[in-house]
This record gives sequence, structure tokens and C-alpha cells, in this order.
Amino acid sequence: MLKIEKQKLSALFSKIAEDKDLYLPVKEAGQVNFAAWTEEAEVALDTLKTVKSPKDAFFPQSENLYTCRGTNKNIQIKPEELCDKAFVVFGMKMCDVKGIEVLDKVFLADPVDTFYKARREHGIIVAMACNEPEETCFCKVFGTDAAEPVADVATWMVGDFLYWQAKTEKGEALTKELESLLTTSDANEDAAVEAKKAEIRTIIDKLPYSNLSLEGWNGDVLMEKFDSPIWEELYKPCLACGTCTFVCPTCQCYDIKDYDTGHGVQRFRCWDSCMYSDFTMMAHGNNRTSQMQRFRQRFMHKLVYFPANNDGMYSCVGCGRCVEKCPAALNIVKVIKAFQE
Repeated sequence: MLKIEKQKLSALFSKIAEDKDLYLPVKEAGQVNFAAWTEEAEVALDTLKTVKSPKDAFFPQSENLYTCRGTNKNIQIKPEELCDKAFVVFGMKMCDVKGIEVLDKVFLADPVDTFYKARREHGIIVAMACNEPEETCFCKVFGTDAAEPVADVATWMVGDFLYWQAKTEKGEALTKELESLLTTSDANEDAAVEAKKAEIRTIIDKLPYSNLSLEGWNGDVLMEKFDSPIWEELYKPCLACGTCTFVCPTCQCYDIKDYDTGHGVQRFRCWDSCMYSDFTMMAHGNNRTSQMQRFRQRFMHKLVYFPANNDGMYSCVGCGRCVEKCPAALNIVKVIKAFQE
């Protein structure tokens, strides 16, 4: 295992940014989100969870697809260039890494989304173990080990050092580029990292939602859950604000729109939410005409539809963002518990 002193991390960031774009947790206006690194940025690696997940690096909140220009019948269509430069996403927690695995199932399945694929091919994930998981976390329920990141590079913050371990070929290549800044840890330090992992797991085991049961939720219970009268009571406090979908690491709904720039038309896609009444609105209207139906769709997708089509993988990673951010205190934990009761 390798290591670097915390006080030298700025030099590490600077080295990475010499020939790659670097994204990491940055504090701005009192909130922490993943953003491009600059020397002036207030880096906040000790933040457990950013407000939004870092899925933005691979599936941007808004991105141009192509531009149309033309006069009379002469129309030119210019597609946006695909990502062709390596970039690093530094400091992702394991729940967010797991979220990218969920997005892979969607965007890398046929027909492959070329914009997403290009970013995945050029993106290097440096994941970081959680130091102190919070009571809203329930990643263990979905088989995620917050103490053992599985990414291109895994890191742990212990004492005055960041410990570094490459896990993939991309991780090995990045490590080689940074070898002048990294030193080898000794046996005592390796033992300290193992002790930190055990400490993290102990904290997680004591969290209130860590023993949440998924019994009765899988791809085989579609009609049983769909027709349940429980939805009629659960959805009522929902404000249809869409906050849950925008902070979620696995939500992948998007809309495609055209924008008249005055000298052409720009087609772009942007995140959308199944909680909105105009989601997938077409000439004939919308298939889900009530908020109850939209509310049910969100959680049925995560707990029934997605695992039914993806070898049992749930479309939730237990990050707890929806638990923290929903203004009506509605979240996936409450849904699971309601059906248990």
C-alpha cells in the first residue's frame, strides 16, 4: 500500500491536473458538491456525502447532443464531440461508486449511450472509504461495504495520511504517474488501515437502518406490490418537488429539448424526474395521471422493476440522500418499512 501526507494533497491534485481534468468535493456557498479542481478551490474531502452525487461526471445534469444550422433546405447537423480526454473523479464514496454500476446497466446496455460510454472509458475513479457514516446511511442493506472501496483506486484517511491502493489497470497507470509523491507504507500503517476498516464497519452495524430487511422485495412481486392499497396512504405528503430524484446516485431519467440560439437549434438532454406531472408527456397525455401513480413508479422501479431486469440488482445504494433531503420526510426507507408493517 502507498501513502501521502494530507498536507501534500494539494501537490497531488496539482500533479493530476497537469494533463487531466480533476473533479472532487468542493465547498461553495456553504454546500459541498463535486466540481472541477482549481488551486483556489476549497476542497472538502472530509465531507461524507455531497449534496448531489458525483454521477454528474458521467451523466451530466445537462449536456448538448448536437447543433442544427441551415438556410432554406440546406441543413447541417453537427454532433457534439465525445469525451476524448482522461479525467479523475477523486473522493467518491462506495455508495456513489455503486450508483455508477447501476447507471452502467442502463447506459451501456444495447443500444449503448455513446456519450456515457466515452466518459466511462476516460474516467478514473479514486474512491475513498467513509470515515464516520451517519445515521441516514443504509448502504449495508444493499451489499455495499463502505470500508472497502471498489474502484480504480481505493483510499483511506487514517491519521495524518491518505493511504492509496490501485485496483485496476487505469488505477495502476494513474499511480505510476504519481509515484514521485507517494511512498510505501509499513506493516504498522497497514495494520492501522485494517483497524480503520473494522471501526467503520462497527459504526455501520450500529446505524438505525443497517438492519432494514428487503424481504418481499424483488422482481417476482410485481402485481402484489403494484396493487397494494398501502401506496394510497404513503404518497399523500409527497410535494412532487423532485428533490429525491435529483440527489439520487442512480436516477437516470432525462428529457431531450431543443433550444433556438438565434443562429441555429441546439438539442440537449437534461435530468428529469418521474415525480413530475409532465414527465414523458405526449400528445395523448401522460400514462400516470395521479401523484400516487408517480410516487409508486419511483419506488417500484428501484425495488421491483430494476432487479427484475438486472439480475437482482436494486436501483438503490443506501446513500441516504433522500432521507436527508425530502421536505416531506418521504423516502425509500419509509416505503420499505410501511410494507413490512
